[in-house]
Amino acid sequence: MLQHSGKNIKIFSANSNPNLAMSIANHLNLPLSSNKVGKFSDGEVFVNLNETVRGSDVFIIQSTCDPVNDHLMELLIMIDACKRASAGRIVAVMPYFGYARQDRKAKARDPITAKLVANLITSAGASRVLTMDLHAAQIQGFFDIPVDHLLGVPILAPYYMEKFESMEDVVIVSPDFGSVTRARNFAQIVNAPIAIIDKRRPRPNVSEVMNIIGDIRDKRVILVDDMIDTAGTITHGAQALVDRGAKEVYACCTHPVLSGPALERIAASPIKELLVLDTIELPEEKRADNIKVLSVADIFARAIERIYEDESISPLFAPAK
Repeated sequence: MLQHSGKNIKIFSANSNPNLAMSIANHLNLPLSSNKVGKFSDGEVFVNLNETVRGSDVFIIQSTCDPVNDHLMELLIMIDACKRASAGRIVAVMPYFGYARQDRKAKARDPITAKLVANLITSAGASRVLTMDLHAAQIQGFFDIPVDHLLGVPILAPYYMEKFESMEDVVIVSPDFGSVTRARNFAQIVNAPIAIIDKRRPRPNVSEVMNIIGDIRDKRVILVDDMIDTAGTITHGAQALVDRGAKEVYACCTHPVLSGPALERIAASPIKELLVLDTIELPEEKRADNIKVLSVADIFARAIERIYEDESISPLFAPAK
């Protein structure tokens, strides 16, 4: 697949998502480079690179998902190992970027952890970052190195165009105002209208009051979000849509964090099917009949190829027009 440009290319994987790393390497017709990432008896992370990286373009595939701190340290130490071994260019390929939710001071004395993590990755020696669907797009500006920001919507949206015979009775729903741009891009691809869930708390410890902006009565609705963590937002939104007359509710997201009571909430909700991407590997205990997984391996492989060949990758992440 790759046209060699005079530089060696190395694809390494740490421990967060080895199956995705293998799939990306297969799309590139390349082997995964040999390395070992483990722990000393006291829990400290160690890294061994089992082949030379001198002068090579090195791509380290690692999502900083649960356990977040372990996976972040694995990434940082691998970057440092490659830098000290004289790698030519080191790209942190982070399908899921953890700590992205603390991207501003929401109240007094809050940390901005997304900026801290950006500093750590840069200081460790990364040359650039390749990621998908940051929780807040402005996190790109936290880095002093290039960030290539892929989008999950162009993978998710075509699935529904094949699933449904017609999109005439489909409405794309943003679960909150923060996801409106994502929902609008999704709606443009499938040529459907959008609706927005407006969530408000009238006073502390009182259940959320939800208003739906848009017509969803007797419609099949698709909730679109960047991540689902404990699934509270998405399941409450799904119930509100059904209570207001939606015919069927589907949901999709890029990052299936699915922590805590998420699976129980989804199972008890009116969501007929949850579509996710494999930016975070789902263990068997988090799989269910109504959870469908699509792979991001192809788009990440194409992005890696373009970075390696010093070509523009904007066709891969440009928003739908």
